[in-house]
Parts: sequence; C-alpha cells; structure tokens
Amino acid sequence: MKRIFISMLAMCSITFAFAQTFTLKSKDVGGQATNKEFFNGFGCSGENISPQLSWENAPQGTQSFAVTIYDKDAPTGSGFWHWVIFNIPANVTELKSNAGDITKAIAPAGVIQSITDYGKFGYGGPCPPPGPIHEYLITVYALKNKLELDKNTTPAVVGFNLNQSVIGKASIVMYGKR
Repeated sequence: MKRIFISMLAMCSITFAFAQTFTLKSKDVGGQATNKEFFNGFGCSGENISPQLSWENAPQGTQSFAVTIYDKDAPTGSGFWHWVIFNIPANVTELKSNAGDITKAIAPAGVIQSITDYGKFGYGGPCPPPGPIHEYLITVYALKNKLELDKNTTPAVVGFNLNQSVIGKASIVMYGKR
C-alpha cells in the first residue's frame, strides 16, 4: 500500500512539474504605452497601431480565442473597450502588430473585430484624459467554442458571451498617461 501511495504521489508530482501556464506576451507592450499604440483622435495624435500579442499553453479543449483591451480607469462609469477581437482560430497563437487595422487584413481570416467604445471596428488605442495613469488590461481568452455574434455586437454583450465560454485566460497590462 505504501508503494502504491508513493508511486501515485510521484506521478502527481511529474504531472504538476510539466503543467504549463497559459501565458500572454507582447514584443510591443507590457509597461508604458508609446505613441505607436496611442489613438489618433480625441485629442491624441498617436499611430493607433495594435500591439503584437502571442500566447502559449492554451488549455486543452480550446476551440477559439478572443482578445480584448479594456481601460477600467476611463471616466465613463463603465470603463472603455479599446479592442474586441474574437473567433480567432484555435491553431493561431499570435496577432501581429497592427492586426487591429481592419483595412489591412493582417488579422487571421475569419476573425471578428467588433465595435469599440470609440464607435469604430478594430483597434482604438489609448487616449486617456490628462491626469492620472490609466491601466489597460489586455486579455486573451481560450474559449470552448466560437461565438455566434457579429461585428455590430457591443463590447458588453461580447464580454458576457466570453465569460459563458471561457476555459482559460491570460493578461498583461499596458499603462498610458498624457
């Protein structure tokens, strides 16, 4: 009995030692946003280029991904959605820089970039009002299915559906100040 217990304990230890964490990374951000990521409008004069993002070790059973960029510090009472992109195929593990520009067709085929709180489709970069630093949460969601939504779906409704389908998520933070 003691041998069986020790063998089971060893197998559990090996499993935990090899378990990988779902992780989001970026070559462009993870710290202070630059003029490259900042919005061009609303009083900002940035390049409005979405950051390169990559992820690894998605949970087993992932059928699609979604990425959001959300500013909880926006003075709206409900935050501000800067990018909502979903139905990213399960075999895709990177969004290239500027994939949020819907006119350039850089994002993987078949993805949906829904409307942001700017009222536009695709990426809309940070443009905080003068004052304190804003925290922009960039999250990749591993989903158990594709979302049956279209590009006109509001960020709140997309968020509701993401939370109904999520099996894992990973985030990084980008900060912005004017």
